[in-house]
Amino acid sequence: MSFASEIKKELTGVDVKNCCAQAELAAIIRMNGAISLSKQRYVLDVQTENAAIARRIYTLIKTLYDLPVELLVRKKMKLKKNNVYIVRMVKDVERVLGDLGIMRESLQFNKSISDTYLQNQCCSKSYLRGAFLAGGSVNNPETSSYHLEIFNFHESHNEALCDCLNQFDLRARKLERRNGYICYIKEAEKITEFLNIIGAHNALFKFEDVRIVRDMRNSVNRLVNCETANLNKTIGAAFRQIENIKLIDETVGLDALPEKLHEMAELRVKHQDVSLKELGELVSGGKISKSGVNHRLKKIDAFAEKVRQGERV
Repeated sequence: MSFASEIKKELTGVDVKNCCAQAELAAIIRMNGAISLSKQRYVLDVQTENAAIARRIYTLIKTLYDLPVELLVRKKMKLKKNNVYIVRMVKDVERVLGDLGIMRESLQFNKSISDTYLQNQCCSKSYLRGAFLAGGSVNNPETSSYHLEIFNFHESHNEALCDCLNQFDLRARKLERRNGYICYIKEAEKITEFLNIIGAHNALFKFEDVRIVRDMRNSVNRLVNCETANLNKTIGAAFRQIENIKLIDETVGLDALPEKLHEMAELRVKHQDVSLKELGELVSGGKISKSGVNHRLKKIDAFAEKVRQGERV
């Protein structure tokens, strides 16, 4: 089961009071509902491929309106022959859609979100829960980048949904897709907040556990990469210093170096694997600092460069 499916399964078990149940149902029907005419009356079909969501829709309608509802099962004819569940209403469809704020008295559809569901935070949260059940998806936090989105067919509803998300400071953004629109969240912290808002608390804990492990692993990797880079830099510098000392020795001789540089050159060649700090502790006249060792080695490098260029030393 995908992470998104786990979230949706959990959401179908959230207890809600009537006003919030209405908000959740309105979002699902607004996004997944289809109206048709049969025998001069409206028929409402709400379609989903998720059995738990189909049961949730059925329960919400029966709880709020106690009307006859059919639950149909079809087999998809495409490559993935999954079941398609259709929750069908044939009685009082206009009244129910009007009550949910989806259809106006003029029989025109409201493609945005009814103000009724935006006045109370509990109803706004329930509307977002219904929207995620209807068109939500989220990447598996263990295997990919953080990304949660909700798909809409209608631009006006997508904009209203994005505004609703941002009432909770979720930093949601809008994007047009080839066959519709999405609002999406990319920040891990905001995805966590969204899961809390819609009531997916078990999924929230799982998401946070994975995020903490990922962040820790990334921190360790960055630290290792930094240490590796520093080690490579140190090894490269030591190799260059030894090559320069060999050049001096084979051309003008180490005796051409000032006394302190001569000693440092011999120590560097003799102790090739030690750090600058350790090298400073080996100096005969008393230990010198890491920066002091580095200063002398740079002078040796400069001396070698003069030899290499044929300059007088």
